[in-house]
Amino acid sequence: MTAPARLSPGDTAPDFTLPTDSGDQLALADLRGRKVLLYAYPAAMTPGCTKQACDFRDSLASLQAAGYEVVGISPDKPEKLAKFRERDAITFPLISDTDRAVLAAYGAYGEKQSYGRTVTGVIRSTFVIDADGRIEQAFYNVRATGHVAKLRRDLGLD
Repeated sequence: MTAPARLSPGDTAPDFTLPTDSGDQLALADLRGRKVLLYAYPAAMTPGCTKQACDFRDSLASLQAAGYEVVGISPDKPEKLAKFRERDAITFPLISDTDRAVLAAYGAYGEKQSYGRTVTGVIRSTFVIDADGRIEQAFYNVRATGHVAKLRRDLGLD
């Protein structure tokens, strides 16, 4: 597997309908008219992913006040996402992409460097999707710690 194709500003965001942590389905089309921060993370309930989810949770009110909906996506099953939501009081939807097809469509699944070796997995990424469903910004290989603060600065929210 080679490095995945990456999305660029102006690209149409790949559409999806996926199961959520609550057992419902969430479609990107349902969020049209609102800006979306879709962030891809490797695994629920791991230290880095927990830190990142809690940072988004703690910034959610101000992100929503600025017109953004936050959605997390990982290859975890909905049952694990529900445990993650409960354990850490996550207050935004977590969606399950067990076959990794949506992650791959966003360029957030494929070869990456991990501790000096090449592995295949989820590439921690965040996508800013505008109200019309286009990519405004795509951030790849983001750090779990401090990413939300940097994202807020990049979006002009601080």
